[in-house]
Amino acid sequence: MQASNLSDHISRRFNKDIEDLRNNVLAMGGLVEAQLLRAIAAIVSGDSELGLKVANDDYKDNTREVSIDAECSRILATRSPAASDLRFIVAIIKTITDLERIGDEAEKIGFLASQLAAMDRPSDSYRELKYLGNHVSQMLRAAMDGFARLDVEAALEVVKEDERVDEEYDAITRQCITLMMEDPRSIRRFMNVTWAARSLERIGDHAKNICEYVIYMVQVRDVRHTDMEQIEGSDNHSSS
Repeated sequence: MQASNLSDHISRRFNKDIEDLRNNVLAMGGLVEAQLLRAIAAIVSGDSELGLKVANDDYKDNTREVSIDAECSRILATRSPAASDLRFIVAIIKTITDLERIGDEAEKIGFLASQLAAMDRPSDSYRELKYLGNHVSQMLRAAMDGFARLDVEAALEVVKEDERVDEEYDAITRQCITLMMEDPRSIRRFMNVTWAARSLERIGDHAKNICEYVIYMVQVRDVRHTDMEQIEGSDNHSSS
């Protein structure tokens, strides 16, 4: 095989490896999102069996993470990627870590759903948890869409939404504290609600993290621990 043909072959193989990685991450994102939606449904419907099934399915996320991480290690060792390709691999390693942690939080929500199903249910069927859950699941979907399209604008919108999720979580926490003070017999139930809300809030944080990796990949900017005003200011500066 001539040197030029060999080079083309290696380049095509490397591009295929990168595309396969991207598709595997998106598949993992879809798996985690489905797990989250089932966990939310288990709480809202009071389905203990569904909650336990969600919790017991967490191993699937762990298996995906280990497989993708091993492939990233192989590519780093054999291909020695540089510049944008290296940033992409690094971002993938960070992204699958956040996806796995979202799966862990969904597992916790599943267990909490099974416990809440055995307790007295409120007339609103945990409406606030449902709204918060829908909010963070939309964030996760938008984050993975931004990852798929390397869309910085979409990523920035998700980062903005994280502040609203924090506000919703704080409102649920305050409400639960008030209700526990009014009726000490409900403490266990509302502690479970608070923990479920905390897991949902953390899922929002992980979705935000994924979007920060998208910005890093595209614009070579590390925006972690940076407030939104600074991020948008530097984005406008880089665009001008």
